[in-house]
This record gives sequence, structure tokens and C-alpha cells, in this order.
Amino acid sequence: MNSEVMEMADKEKDQRQQEPQQSVVLKSIVIGFASGVFWSGLGAVAYYFHFTEVSAASFIFRSFWQTDWTGTWLAEVLAILIIGILSMGSALIYYFTLKNKNGIWPGVFYGLALWAVVYFVLTPIFPAIPTFLELSSDTWVTTGCLFILYGVFIGYSISYEYHEFNHTAESYSNEERV
Repeated sequence: MNSEVMEMADKEKDQRQQEPQQSVVLKSIVIGFASGVFWSGLGAVAYYFHFTEVSAASFIFRSFWQTDWTGTWLAEVLAILIIGILSMGSALIYYFTLKNKNGIWPGVFYGLALWAVVYFVLTPIFPAIPTFLELSSDTWVTTGCLFILYGVFIGYSISYEYHEFNHTAESYSNEERV
């Protein structure tokens, strides 16, 4: 009975070693795209229900083109996908700077920092976006919360993958020594 358990454990270990480990960087890129699409999609819903005065399409399309199609749902969907692509870069920045930090606070501060960059530094690039003081307090709170949740999502996901990958690699090296 004991030998059967040992054989099963060895087969499982061999199978895990044979499967190529997806790199943490690649997982971070996927996490970035998924979180960008999800949270900007939620931002589009908030824009639709008038919780905020801006949406992804406000930044991506309405700031540069003043045509009818930029107010359609197609523009929102395309802008959400573009935000997802840009979010891959944001996830890589988090990976290279904060991947080894645990807890909620690194993600909260990262989300707040991104929010500050977008609404204070990049606002002059987007003429369709009013200045920060011209936006309503509903927009401040809604977009701030969305950015915080985005940062926490990216932070927890990337930190978890990083620690899980290192723990798995460490456990494999420890098992070989036994």
C-alpha cells in the first residue's frame, strides 16, 4: 500500500516537472490584460449609469476624434480592449517593482498612484477630459475606487503568482535532496 502511494506521488512529481512552467512574467501580462478589460468594463457600466463623467472611450477616442461613432457602444468596447492592452504594461511595472510585496496596501497605493497619474499628469493630453477640479465628486470617488480595486487585483494576483512559482521551485529542489 505504501509503495502505491509513493509511485503515485512520483508520477505526479514527474508529470509536474515535464509540464513547462508558464513564466510569471507571461502570467503577469495576462493578468494585466484581464484586469484592464474587467475594470475598464466596470468603468463603462459606471459611466452608463452616470456614476462618472468619463469612460475609457473618453480617453482613447473622444479626446482625439469628434465624430458620432465615438459615442457608441462599439467605441466603448474598442476602448476597453485598448485599455486592456495598455494595462499589460502597467502589470509589468508592478511585476518589476512590487512583486515581492504581500498584502493589500501595495495594490491600494499602486492603484492610487495610477489614478493620480491619469487625472493629474495625463489630463492635458486628453482634451475631452475636464480638469480634475471640473469633475464631479461622484467621478472622483467612482474612478478612485475603480483604480484602487484595479491595483489590488493586479497586486494580489501578481504577488500570488510570484510567491507560488518560487515556493513550487523551492519545494522541487528540496524534494530532490531527500
